[in-house]
Amino acid sequence: MDPSYKQILENAQAKKAGYKKFFDKLKQKAPKDLDQVCNQLNDEVFETIDCLQCANCCTTTGPLLLQKDVERAAKALKLRPADFTQQYLRTDEDGDTVFKSMPCPFIQGDKCCSIYGDRPNACREFPHTHQRDMLQKLKITFENTMICPAVALVAEGLRERYKV
Repeated sequence: MDPSYKQILENAQAKKAGYKKFFDKLKQKAPKDLDQVCNQLNDEVFETIDCLQCANCCTTTGPLLLQKDVERAAKALKLRPADFTQQYLRTDEDGDTVFKSMPCPFIQGDKCCSIYGDRPNACREFPHTHQRDMLQKLKITFENTMICPAVALVAEGLRERYKV
């Protein structure tokens, strides 16, 4: 991982309690322009963040896979969905389908995904800071500040914008 990204995550970890308090207050305030502000911050942050210099999400946090994700990835690997499931997946304590282990079995040495075009939807949408209904995604945004340097920077931008 790029050392500057590691530093961003260390800073986020040090501010974890403050982030929690901020996101709780932001949810209560429910700013009407939250989607627009998050989307703008996301775009600004990703002008400087290169996921291929990080890949922390792929090495530490597995996605929830839906049946359509299993079918798409299995097809890309020329496997039957049942064989893909047996080889790569497990059911977690919440009943969700996830990878058996981390890092992701499809992350390569160059931090590229070997099934990128057919990756799970949760991977496609990560880090969830460029979507609608961000108010409903504040809990996952808070959690992702500890995983993704881009989200930590978006969170900092939100704190500057909304003095709650």
